[in-house]
Amino acid sequence: MAGLPGLPGLSLPGLSQANPTPISGQAAAVSAPLRTEELGQRAELRFEVAVGKQYSIRLLRGTAEIFGTELAPSSTHNFSGTKAAVFTWHGCTLEVQGEAESEYVASETDAMVEWLNVHGMLETVRSDASSGMESNGGPRVMVVGPDHSGKTSLVKSLTGWALKSGRCPTVVNLDPREGLLSIPSSLSAVTMSSMMDIEEGWGTSPISGPTNNPVKTPLVYHFPFASPEDKTDMFKPIITRAALAVTSRLEDNKEAKDSGIIIDSPGSLNQPRGNYDNITHIVSEFSINVLLVLGSERLYNDMARKFGNAKNAEDVVHVFRISTPGGAVARDETHMRQVRQQQIKTYFFGEAKAPLNPHGQWWDFSELSIYKAVNKSASETNLSFLPGMDEDETAAASNQSWSSSFEKVTPEQGMLNGILAIKFCPGKASEESIRDSCVMGFVYVAEVDDGRKRVRFLAPHPSRWGDRALVWGNWPESVGDLVA
Repeated sequence: MAGLPGLPGLSLPGLSQANPTPISGQAAAVSAPLRTEELGQRAELRFEVAVGKQYSIRLLRGTAEIFGTELAPSSTHNFSGTKAAVFTWHGCTLEVQGEAESEYVASETDAMVEWLNVHGMLETVRSDASSGMESNGGPRVMVVGPDHSGKTSLVKSLTGWALKSGRCPTVVNLDPREGLLSIPSSLSAVTMSSMMDIEEGWGTSPISGPTNNPVKTPLVYHFPFASPEDKTDMFKPIITRAALAVTSRLEDNKEAKDSGIIIDSPGSLNQPRGNYDNITHIVSEFSINVLLVLGSERLYNDMARKFGNAKNAEDVVHVFRISTPGGAVARDETHMRQVRQQQIKTYFFGEAKAPLNPHGQWWDFSELSIYKAVNKSASETNLSFLPGMDEDETAAASNQSWSSSFEKVTPEQGMLNGILAIKFCPGKASEESIRDSCVMGFVYVAEVDDGRKRVRFLAPHPSRWGDRALVWGNWPESVGDLVA
């Protein structure tokens, strides 16, 4: 736990309010020469960098961290398309250079003390599991709250501190809008056994090609919609399958089991009108015993009421209200779209420090088994506007068309610039197998030749994938400038 002070007990103190101090009078986009910034105890440098812009930080003195992962002394860390903060417990000196949309030093950081207390609480459970006092393994934590409340930052911090404590927690991302060691439209799970990458966040994965850094091997499922609410009848079975796979892996790895699970969730799960049905399903399938609620007093009280009356001790879910960090900022849709496109480009082409060489492949229509994910709500809306159809005919057509999650399709021009998921199942597998199968990888549709009945794909690997089911979803959106 280098650079971390002793844990101030296991209480969860509230936050005091303090005004941030701008750096040298700058709070807007900057383009400045190399400069140094002094940070006092429990201060942090918050910065926002646009996609395509470069911003670098080097630690000259002291200790500092980004979301629980420490900066290496005298090493330059480069950022682009990032909103983050460098936090120091004891004070430090940073060397900063580059263009930032916003940049300031803040002292409103009591949330970090509270988060560290949460880490201490989880470490107590892990120690009990390691010593045999807790037979069910380490803590199984789920973080919930509205969008832009700091959920992913909390998950990263808890993971980073656990790694520094010698643990190997399993991190699960259930937000299809953001990829964990994969691209958007992925629900991923990975056991973290090596430190996270300062610049890349979660690190690198071999799913798109070889890497220079220690790699993580994620378990990836495909959910081709932006929100679980868009297709609940697909989301729930995938959650059940993922929970079964993760639990089975933990049973084979005592160290990982004792380290526990940390789950990041999308803000769209917080739907009181549905009685929080998706949250309840996740809690049940993953056997969650710690629920951390950020950014919503109503959600906290609803969760405490919902899970506060367990009949059996094994079913108890401890609900805690956690303070939102002062640096949590809303990310507008334009920024998020740019980040998604950058993630997809990185998947195929890698980073500047570790470039990849994707390969083009031509496939005949007859060699492909492509399934399109069905969007029930949108299609029902279209059916209602068909001429000559009354309400009974519309309902009958809807029930007949949308009893399944996929429909088999022939390659078409609408697929151009889209992303397809290759599943670990044959092309003629059942719908359940296609839905529940893990992802082998993703391919990009670069060209559809209707005349020659052929499709050109961009793939990270030159080998052909054989008889596999490919799924074309509604998410993420097409990336038009991936190839020339």
